[in-house]
Amino acid sequence: MADTIEAKVTHRFKASPERVYDAFLDPAMVRLWQQAWSEQSGSGGEMTACEIDPVVGGRFLFADMRADGEARHWGTFTALERPTKIAFTWYTDPSEEEQTSLVTMIIEPEPDGPGAIVTLYHEMDAQWAEWVSRTEKGWITMLQAIDTVL
Repeated sequence: MADTIEAKVTHRFKASPERVYDAFLDPAMVRLWQQAWSEQSGSGGEMTACEIDPVVGGRFLFADMRADGEARHWGTFTALERPTKIAFTWYTDPSEEEQTSLVTMIIEPEPDGPGAIVTLYHEMDAQWAEWVSRTEKGWITMLQAIDTVL
């Protein structure tokens, strides 16, 4: 196995673990938070595809149109344990499919309230080490966008 590195972010949600979990697998919710993410990140893209087969081994595809063309994100679910864990491969280019790119989200109840704490780990090929901080920024922006629509 190739050497890997890890990006890690944590976000506290006001919503329950069940609502946070469902927001990742419900196409209508994904469209809402993708739009919020697009606005927050400044990418300005309009979502062009949102396909989700929410079973272990099922695939997903998110795509949005940006100034420089369509951006596609896809993968396969490797673990789905409602409401505590979602894991999936994550790719943005076909050439990446031969490399490690595994995202694991651990969803825990907020100990002092009704919300949830999500810790997201993105294990990727070590050749992407210089992209760790940018990857973390992207994931935290996405988690914040999800929080705004829950």
